[in-house]
Amino acid sequence: MKLNLDPLLLQNLKQAKEILWLNPHLNEKESPLADVQGIADAEARLKRFASYFAAVFPETKATGGLIESPLTEAQNFISFLQKETDVPLKGRLFVKEDNALPISGSIKARGGIYEVLVLAEEIALKSGMLKLEDDYAVLAQEPFRELFAKYAVAVGSTGNLGLSIGIMSAQLGFRVTVHMSNDARQWKKDLLRAKGAQVVEYPGNFDMAISEGRKQAMKDPNCHFVDDENSLNLFYGYSVAARRTAEQLSQAGVRVDADHPLFIYLPCGVGGGPGGVAYGFKQLYGSNVHCFFVEPIYSPAMLLGLASGLHDGIAVQDIGLSGQTAMDGLAVGRPSKLIGRIVGHRLDGIYTLDDSRSYHYLKGIWQKEGIALEPSASASLPGYKIVQTDEEYKNRLTPVQWQNATHIAWATGGGMVPQEEMEAYRNYQPE
Repeated sequence: MKLNLDPLLLQNLKQAKEILWLNPHLNEKESPLADVQGIADAEARLKRFASYFAAVFPETKATGGLIESPLTEAQNFISFLQKETDVPLKGRLFVKEDNALPISGSIKARGGIYEVLVLAEEIALKSGMLKLEDDYAVLAQEPFRELFAKYAVAVGSTGNLGLSIGIMSAQLGFRVTVHMSNDARQWKKDLLRAKGAQVVEYPGNFDMAISEGRKQAMKDPNCHFVDDENSLNLFYGYSVAARRTAEQLSQAGVRVDADHPLFIYLPCGVGGGPGGVAYGFKQLYGSNVHCFFVEPIYSPAMLLGLASGLHDGIAVQDIGLSGQTAMDGLAVGRPSKLIGRIVGHRLDGIYTLDDSRSYHYLKGIWQKEGIALEPSASASLPGYKIVQTDEEYKNRLTPVQWQNATHIAWATGGGMVPQEEMEAYRNYQPE
């Protein structure tokens, strides 16, 4: 395969080096594949289901059935990052704690749960048992569980999407099957089975799990396959996070404008979660928000797809990389068919991170802020330092803009990790 890639970039990718790729296509032609109405619809649907969540998930009662996470300032962690560079680091740093999202403890509680809600609402309305103006808490009653039991849900996953789909589908009463790759943690498989989901394991990677899951789902006319590579419903569910985080920023006294830029660092697997979040922020703040994805050095699928212009037409294995990583939620060899085309012109860039460094920052954020993350989530943490120490990128803003900037490291998961597993993460020693 002949690639239209900068030779040095290709060499660095093949050698699995940590790099910062700055997007040469930033602010080029917008994609028509998604629209703002989809975000508004998602926000409204989540509000309709709020009473249902409050009824069946006690952890959401305090927020009135809202599935949301804290935005936590991490001033102490800045000193941890500052020790790694002689460049003075400026601006405020926050951690968006999607690791603390109720129900499934990761960013997938946004898009994954939302897609299941879209399906449930459609079935319930079509049956005549539910009207839009009803109190959706009624969905917890047995007649609705019996209705949903006639239908099946399936998904292919490396872990966290499977958890959110499995937990939500089983709670509603759907028959649910999660097709999991060999990267998925055993505790996630065990938890899904305990919740009533069927788990099918594959010896191969994410591509195999999603491909086989799709084939199996097509055999059942009453089965809905949650397609992590193609779903706009997943995308819109994630995008709602931007509006809610904007409210939290306002409450923290943060301004976002040309003189007060905002930076978002988003761990990226197939791309749906970070893509939806980035899209939502770009709709709110335009060029005043700067979005970066982060990927493992052995699995830079989105970077390769965007830089080559091939999107899902290329996989990391095509350039000799394994696609294997301890950041299990990011263990994806081929990017989404949709996301690069929707947000590819909205990203400032992508940086890659070695597994051992994700453990390093996981330990640091626990020591400095008491925040418990899994490796894929901690990958967002060094973004604050990386953009300020890159010679090319730091000159794009003035010293005053850097001083006034706000940075958000998106902590995508960790809330459901068993204690012994979390202890092993913190005690990790590189070979």
